[in-house]
Amino acid sequence: GWNTHQRLGYSNAAFPIKNRPMHMLETASSTIVNATLLLLIAFSVVCWTIIPAKILQHLGAATRNRAFTRTFWAAADLGATSGLRFSGPAARVAQAGLATLRARPDGHNLAQHGSPRERMERALRAQLRRERQIMEAGLPWLASIGSTAPFVGLFGTVWGIRHALQDISRAGTASIDVVAGPIGEALIATAIGIAVAIPAVVAYNILLRRQRVATAALDGFATDFMEVALPTDGAAPVGTA
Repeated sequence: GWNTHQRLGYSNAAFPIKNRPMHMLETASSTIVNATLLLLIAFSVVCWTIIPAKILQHLGAATRNRAFTRTFWAAADLGATSGLRFSGPAARVAQAGLATLRARPDGHNLAQHGSPRERMERALRAQLRRERQIMEAGLPWLASIGSTAPFVGLFGTVWGIRHALQDISRAGTASIDVVAGPIGEALIATAIGIAVAIPAVVAYNILLRRQRVATAALDGFATDFMEVALPTDGAAPVGTA
């Protein structure tokens, strides 16, 4: 591309040697602006890689949870549910509970200490924590991109305006024809930063709400599962044979 002096009508051969340091500084400024734009493009690629993946993940998990819970609660007892072949968060929570219910603790380690209900609570809590981590994966990236992209773009704009003002001072005029082009190019960085941040922030808020709803539903399912498997009212637990 054309360097600063070619845009102003000077050739490199005619450019004074004493001004070469300033030329190097201008080249560095242009490099910083270009690096800022590349960083924003990288942010956008990361953002639009995460958003579809998380949407598909949430939709798939919701569909599998509905199918599993409908079949689970239609079973005659817990023993009938052990043969269900389902995937998804709710199915994994139920599998963790059933595994604890069928286990025969020998008391040789701390994980096996406590009453059956306490062991069940620990197993379900651990599985719920793993499911929450899966659902939260990628959200910190969206939050970080949404909060930093406008400032990255603003940084590029500041450097671009500084570079543009140097060009304008060398042109010796501040007419609108001279000012509009360089300043407009510098403002592109801020526009790109905002364009990157908006979908990241919107997607983060939507996905965070869906994650909270899904987590609350899993918590409710885990509580209901434990009440069926190990009731607290003195009733006999539903069989697992």
